[in-house]
Amino acid sequence: MTEPVAIGILAKAPIPGFAKTRLIPALGTEGSALLQARLIERAVASACAAAVGPVTLWITPREAQDAFSQLCMRHPINIAYQVHGDLGARMYAAAEAAKECVLLIGTDCPALEASHLKSAATILRKGTDAVLVPAEDGGYVLIGMRCAHRALFSGLPWGTPQVLDATRRRLKESGLNWEEPFVLWDLDTSADLARLRKGQLASLLLPESIG
Repeated sequence: MTEPVAIGILAKAPIPGFAKTRLIPALGTEGSALLQARLIERAVASACAAAVGPVTLWITPREAQDAFSQLCMRHPINIAYQVHGDLGARMYAAAEAAKECVLLIGTDCPALEASHLKSAATILRKGTDAVLVPAEDGGYVLIGMRCAHRALFSGLPWGTPQVLDATRRRLKESGLNWEEPFVLWDLDTSADLARLRKGQLASLLLPESIG
């Protein structure tokens, strides 16, 4: 099936002191910003390689658009600006703007690959209402829908380990069927950083921080 499935990537600009702030004690402000830039590049490259539909990078803050100019030259993506509000409001706006089947991801999951995105798109294409990829910490790294549902993004406990279970409840309450094809991990804490150092994606880190 070739039904297009859009991919929306929500990203903070790689500005020192603004991005990956929880990793600043380990990497410093410049190191954290560089890691964010590499994570964005990886997410965009994976989304484009999946080739399931148009890719839009939803950025914040709006004033940082120049930070993404080179990225746009390397990859066939669109740039859009995140709306004001909590994470749920920003995600819902991105989903609604797609006007078609959509996968929403962030940039904090270096383990997310093109093959995962293809699998998630296939689930939507076969008629399933939604697809959810849990994160090991109780959140999720991908949510996909055949159409946007505000209930999945309104009033959830964002930034807590309860997000995944709360989203499952909303899916059930909304009468939607969904699949969870795999579980991945995201990069938020120093423990996650240590895991990254030991894995195949260690090149995402500054050379001097790999040990």
